[in-house]
Amino acid sequence: MIGNRKGFGGYILLAITHYFPLLILLVLFTFPILVTVTNSFMCKNEILEAYSIIPDQFTLFRIIPEKISLEAYYQMLFRNSKYLIYFWNSIIITLPIVLGQITISAFAAFSFAKIRFPCREVIFFVYIVVMMLPFQVTLLPNYISLKALNLYDTYLAVILPGVFTTFGVFLLRQFMVYIDDAYIEAAKIDGANIIQIMFCIIFPQCKAAIAALAILAFVDNWNMIEQPLILLKDQSMYPMSIFLANSSDLTYAFGILFIFPPVMLFLYGKEYLVEGIKMSVLK
Repeated sequence: MIGNRKGFGGYILLAITHYFPLLILLVLFTFPILVTVTNSFMCKNEILEAYSIIPDQFTLFRIIPEKISLEAYYQMLFRNSKYLIYFWNSIIITLPIVLGQITISAFAAFSFAKIRFPCREVIFFVYIVVMMLPFQVTLLPNYISLKALNLYDTYLAVILPGVFTTFGVFLLRQFMVYIDDAYIEAAKIDGANIIQIMFCIIFPQCKAAIAALAILAFVDNWNMIEQPLILLKDQSMYPMSIFLANSSDLTYAFGILFIFPPVMLFLYGKEYLVEGIKMSVLK
């Protein structure tokens, strides 16, 4: 009996030691989301009253609204069209970047993984070096090039630099390089050409890695700020990520609209995301 008590006490202590730090991190990371969700159901007057800055007075976060109201969502979705315009601007910018990254990365990764050509490893090493550079380093050359091509202040000014990135090539190449070449040899014996090999053999085996790339690329470009600020002059073309800080009393409702697509994408694709990254790293 005493041994059982010691064992139970040790289990409780072990559980507290392991899970209490995780619980603290969970609270820290979910608290801003909780505040955003609950405050989105406050009316305009309540938000202004709760968060008005008064000298020499401390303002507390108000988590539970006094009265649940859908006024912010109504104003955002039906009374003021600029919020939906910024939402569709984000869609117009992000989706082509994601599709372009997947397409270019898949073909480039196949070339690096399964086609032998001179200086292949050297070129891939250059890819790795470029991948480690922050995008701020290439922002000025991109600006100069887009100016010269008369693409400045267009959606293409943001989309094209986002499409040609190195991370997707690295991720898919790491996945493809360990696909058994016996599949390719067997397909060649059956008369398959390079296009058939890619679309019927290699790409279907990379569905998890491609899905992981799609999720990561979507989240990364959905949150972009610096690129539109520098490459777009017309503020009506700005995405949600820039306008979010200037949405006044509708900030919380607009924040829910902003995080909704990435959250839904993660919830429906988290298995692919985990599997794709795990297999790429392990391989």
